[in-house]
Amino acid sequence: MDLTRLEINRRTALLTSAAIAANVINPMRAFAQEAPRKGGVFNVHYGAEQRQLNPSIQASTGVYIIGGKIQENLVDLDANGQPVGVLAESWEAAPDGKTVTFKLRKGVTWHDSKPFTSDDVAFTAMNMWKKILNYGSTLQLFLTAVDTPDPQTAIFRYERPMPLNLLLRALPDLGYVSAKHLYESGDIRQNPTNLAPVGTGPFKFVKYERGQYIIADRNPDYWRPNAPYLDRIVWKVITDRAAAAAQMEAGELHYSPFSGLTISDMARLSKDKRFVVSTKGNEGNARTNTIEFNFRRKELSDIRVRRAIAHAINVPFFIDNFLGDFAKLGTGPIPSISTDFYPGPNTPQYPYDKAKAIALLDEAGFKASGGNRFTLKLLPAPWGEDISLWSTFIQQSLGEVGIQVDIVRNDGGGFLKQVYDEHAFDLATGWHQYRNDPAVSTTVWYRSGQPKGAPWTNQWGWEDKTVDGTIDNALTELDPVKRKALYAEFVKEVNTELPVWMPIEQIFVTVITAKARNHSNTPRWGSTSWHDLWLSA
Repeated sequence: MDLTRLEINRRTALLTSAAIAANVINPMRAFAQEAPRKGGVFNVHYGAEQRQLNPSIQASTGVYIIGGKIQENLVDLDANGQPVGVLAESWEAAPDGKTVTFKLRKGVTWHDSKPFTSDDVAFTAMNMWKKILNYGSTLQLFLTAVDTPDPQTAIFRYERPMPLNLLLRALPDLGYVSAKHLYESGDIRQNPTNLAPVGTGPFKFVKYERGQYIIADRNPDYWRPNAPYLDRIVWKVITDRAAAAAQMEAGELHYSPFSGLTISDMARLSKDKRFVVSTKGNEGNARTNTIEFNFRRKELSDIRVRRAIAHAINVPFFIDNFLGDFAKLGTGPIPSISTDFYPGPNTPQYPYDKAKAIALLDEAGFKASGGNRFTLKLLPAPWGEDISLWSTFIQQSLGEVGIQVDIVRNDGGGFLKQVYDEHAFDLATGWHQYRNDPAVSTTVWYRSGQPKGAPWTNQWGWEDKTVDGTIDNALTELDPVKRKALYAEFVKEVNTELPVWMPIEQIFVTVITAKARNHSNTPRWGSTSWHDLWLSA
């Protein structure tokens, strides 16, 4: 994709229009009090298949958007962003932080009619969250056992303290439970249930037709009274964003989550009264755009080259001309929306400086020969238009300092496999999602020892024992003031070493039919169960 100056100017005019300020970043529309309506099919845009539907073993909005309606977590967030029980009714931590006891909900059954018990929680925690789940392996690093004295009690035991607030903030994403009786035999990763999930949630899996659709129907035995309202959810696999927008306008889709449409289509639909276009309901999934470096490549193992790459890219220009009101300049892995942990901008930064980038590359010994120093393979994730634009901007920017970049595009499953399992990349770019606390989904990008193949974890071939120590100490620190100080040190360390660069902050944009009710009413709504979602006539 070769974006001309004319195209840049067109996007600039679009993104600075009143439509963005007035409609896209807007409060929810108010409705008169209405009685919930039973029935209906809710059609969802599913832009990139991940070949995985079980949120117990892969933490990702692309998994939650489906699996979160079928399986349930111990704890979720309420409308105010506070922890609220789902499969857990209550919890209590010991004063030393090494024991956390959950009392589980009674009378809950799996979709195959087997009872849900503490054995399911213990099995999932020890065998999935701790060993496989891409963010869970770091969060549960010091989990030693889960005791089950009775079917409704699960006692988590830790070698080092686990701050209760951290655990409760993490469990909405990292606390989905799987059925022990379906997973206790064989290889968990290869279990067919991962693509035909069985849960306790409001919707029951029906069918997955690869490349076309996924269907789940109403669970008539759901534990919440009178829920859910919808009869069926259909996730339609549509990789062409323009085609998805056309289906939204034709009434064939009701919802496109997580900035799934083009920037221009989101702006255009925001002026159509048939749709709500907003960032509301995504506050718990703030994201940063990344550049991920493979240290197995000699050039990228040199810190001068990584810093040169950062200095070579004019990030403010990219934001102003391509993203507009959707983004702001980032300063590292903890975004500014994190009021509890943001360390401020006074950490090592890499402002645009083409001359400095060239000088660093020369100093590292990679002189330009015939205008080219070396060639890198860049793999962009297929999640959103901004990633595609960003990858092309990286390519053009690095070309100006003598680094040729070849872009290799894949579907979702191919991207995850090549980057995080096969390590078949030089540079990768996608989204890092910040989920309320750095220990949930951020430090795992940097701590060494992550399971091979775990998405969005440190698969860079990079290890730093000092950073590992800071991460572990922050994870287990009970004093909130000391925890914040440790995370400030963490940001300083990783911004200095730069194994991953996170220079842009964004909030996802939702496009949804104005007929939807009870939507976007929690900070991670797209990932939640939708037990109270309904469609007006």
